[in-house]
Amino acid sequence: MYATVQDLRDEGVTAAQASDDRLTALIDEASSFIDRVTGWFFEPRALVYRLDGRSAPSIEPPAPPIRVDRLAVEDTELSTDSDDLVVVGAPVQPGFDGPRLTLRHGRVFPRGQGNVESEGLWGYTEPDGTAEGRVPLAIRRACILLVLRWMASLGDEDASGDARNRWRIIEERWSSPVFADT
Repeated sequence: MYATVQDLRDEGVTAAQASDDRLTALIDEASSFIDRVTGWFFEPRALVYRLDGRSAPSIEPPAPPIRVDRLAVEDTELSTDSDDLVVVGAPVQPGFDGPRLTLRHGRVFPRGQGNVESEGLWGYTEPDGTAEGRVPLAIRRACILLVLRWMASLGDEDASGDARNRWRIIEERWSSPVFADT
């Protein structure tokens, strides 16, 4: 999940407005929504990908690799040592142009469908001093804003409509009417 209940409490959401369980469910829903809309995920996940070799030294996995634990072509294990494999992934650094695994020393991934298996930790994260990185701050903020927007009960039309349209308001002004004595 891309935010925590504490993040929302820090934004001023009280226990009277939403329980921890409701906030957790909304955070999970918002995180899934962000994944669907962007086509990426922004936290470390342990996964195994089957990729297509193209008779080229590089393959592009569907998510940035954070750590590659195992790489195999059909039944042959390949070295994941940095001398043999260049991993371009997360935590994402400036100049990142897409996830990539590149074999060194003139080796190539042989042509085939689903013949390359890569196991490891994957996800689009930003640097925070750890090997895994963290959820990008903009994604965390987007998750918090979605939860705040969806917090209004669906049965309360006024609150739900206000939460849905509040982002459209650019400026609010208020002035008291002046009554003149005649």
